[in-house]
Amino acid sequence: MPTQAPTLAAPAGSTTLRNSTELLGRILLSTLFLMSGLGKIAAYSATAGYMASVGLPSALLPLVILTEVGGAIAIVTGWKTRIVAILMAGYTVLTALIFHNHFADQNQMIHFMKNISIAGAFLTLAANGAGRYSLDARSAR
Repeated sequence: MPTQAPTLAAPAGSTTLRNSTELLGRILLSTLFLMSGLGKIAAYSATAGYMASVGLPSALLPLVILTEVGGAIAIVTGWKTRIVAILMAGYTVLTALIFHNHFADQNQMIHFMKNISIAGAFLTLAANGAGRYSLDARSAR
C-alpha cells in the first residue's frame, strides 16, 4: 500500500512572517553593497589607486560602482531579482578571489569567507526569488 508523505500546513501568520523576512533579508544583504558603492564614489581616487595596486585598471571603477549601487537597489526593490542575484553572486566571488586571496592572513581569510557566504545568500535568493514584497511579484500579477 503506497504511503503519502504528510503535508505540513502553514501556521497562521507564517506568510506574513515569510514575506517580511524576505524583504528584510534583501535589505540587509544589499546594505553592504550600497554603502560600499557610495563609499567608492566618495573616495574615488583612493579606490582607483587601490584597484591599480592589485593590477586592475581604474577605468573599471565606474562599472564596479554601478554593479554595487545598482545591484543593491535592484535587490532591495526586488527587480529582476533572480538575474541580478546570480550576477551579484559572481561579482562577490570574483572580488573575493582578487582582493582577499592572501589566505595566510587571517583577516583576509575571514573577508574571503564572508564574500563566499554572501555569494551563497545571493544564490539562495536566485533560487527562491524576491518574494511577495517586490517589483517582481507586482509584475507577475
